[in-house]
Amino acid sequence: MRKLLPMAAWILIAASAAHGQAAKPEPGPVPPGWKSLFNGKNLDGWAVADAGGKPAYTVEDGTIRTQARNGLLWYAREKIGNTTLRLVYRMANSPGSCGVLIRVPEAPGSEAFDVRKGMEVRIDDRGDDRHVTGVLNGLTKAINRAVKAEGEWNTLDITIEGPQTIVKLNGALVTDYDSGSGGPGYIALVHHDGQGVIWFREISVKE
Repeated sequence: MRKLLPMAAWILIAASAAHGQAAKPEPGPVPPGWKSLFNGKNLDGWAVADAGGKPAYTVEDGTIRTQARNGLLWYAREKIGNTTLRLVYRMANSPGSCGVLIRVPEAPGSEAFDVRKGMEVRIDDRGDDRHVTGVLNGLTKAINRAVKAEGEWNTLDITIEGPQTIVKLNGALVTDYDSGSGGPGYIALVHHDGQGVIWFREISVKE
């Protein structure tokens, strides 16, 4: 006869299963009024520059996953401007640094070139107020620090309106910067080191 497990054991099993499910990505349709730039299946519409043939970015469980390689992943279909760009991401651990390039005026050719040409919205839980998630790297100081606990999903909203760039992290204002000039440009993901793994489950623009 099969032995029945005590109720406490079933509670532990259920809790473990729920914990495992919570750790998995939860890709799905973007909210109404938003257009997805990432289809959750492959990198259709995206291109990699300066990776030396190495898999700098892969698609895993409906997300874009960074790899410990050089390279810049950019959206090749159109320039982005006068809209809000939304990225939903999480980091496997806090020692890691990534960025979102915006306003890149030309089709990217190399990582170093385009970091200088465009603006970089930093993703970095470790940095000081000028090098933390949501700042324009080297240009602004964080108004707020709003990163969630390690491993949780974060929402980064980047509004590009003429020369003005507004960045919110999880609803909190981090950057409000007027460059005096500027316009649409290509966007890209750039991974600065091999220490942290970062997943992006949504990359979309407001229609």
